[in-house]
Amino acid sequence: MTTTTTLTERYIGATIRSLPPAAQSDVRAELEASIADAIDARVEQGETPAEAERAVLTELGDPGVLAAGYAERPLQLIGPRYYLIWWRLLTLLLWIVPAFAAVGVAIGKILEFATIGETIGAIVVAVLMTIVHVGFWTTLVFAVLERTATDPGVEWNPDHLPEITERGAGRSEAIASLIFLVLAAAAILWDALRGFVRDGDVPVPILNPGLWPVGMTVLLVLMLAELVLALAVYRAGRWTVAAAVVNTVLAVAFVVPALALLVSGDLVNPGFIDYLAVEHATELADANAGAADQGGVLRVIGVILGVVIVGSGIWDIIDGWIKTARAKRA
Repeated sequence: MTTTTTLTERYIGATIRSLPPAAQSDVRAELEASIADAIDARVEQGETPAEAERAVLTELGDPGVLAAGYAERPLQLIGPRYYLIWWRLLTLLLWIVPAFAAVGVAIGKILEFATIGETIGAIVVAVLMTIVHVGFWTTLVFAVLERTATDPGVEWNPDHLPEITERGAGRSEAIASLIFLVLAAAAILWDALRGFVRDGDVPVPILNPGLWPVGMTVLLVLMLAELVLALAVYRAGRWTVAAAVVNTVLAVAFVVPALALLVSGDLVNPGFIDYLAVEHATELADANAGAADQGGVLRVIGVILGVVIVGSGIWDIIDGWIKTARAKRA
């Protein structure tokens, strides 16, 4: 048996130093035996002990890689197990979240009567920051999963292939619904607590603070019900008549109160209107002059908002029944 040399000891030490203490002695014994046997085999073939040792250690490779194999620790940020899921989710989020951020910032700047340059600049900054945050946090979650989650033990088989004829009930729709509802809820809470519009250091909510707590709680409950419906449709794998009916009820439950509050003037915060009248008196006067035939700029905005509320509700109802009809034909 060849005596263990300093070079081998250095290699073994570099391998086991990152392993848990309980495993170091076993790994050391295994490596000492396997390296010594490999060196002896080479020496019997005519190599010198030094040449044999160097060749054996070279074949074993980087001790860090070898240690990762013993510890079952991945050396890549996201491995094959989660890579495709990460990539698909990241792509979906990058298509949706920055667009919503851009729309939200644009609406806020328009309501502040900001110039076109200020609006574009704010949108660009918001989109870039959103892309950075989405990429970072999504990747971080999957990197943690890669190192902490156990193997789900589910192997792919043809039963996992999606049905071509069943549209609108897939994972992407459930994720999109989740993202939209979370962003909407976050926007409502941000408006109430931090404010998209601020008068100095004081937030000026756009939505009427008088809607809290009852009105806004009902709205958040409806949004939660929409999320539960999206997850139920995803689990069922298709839209059903019952799901379409529930979707219709939820849409009506949102549109009718929202439209009633808009018409009565209780949807928008009166303090926000006063803020515009004081802080942006010139811009508001110019806008009212340009929209005098339509009853003023606030009336125009109210009509547009009403059309958006009703239109989104009608489209949501129609979309649910169309998907139900497709599922029944399939």
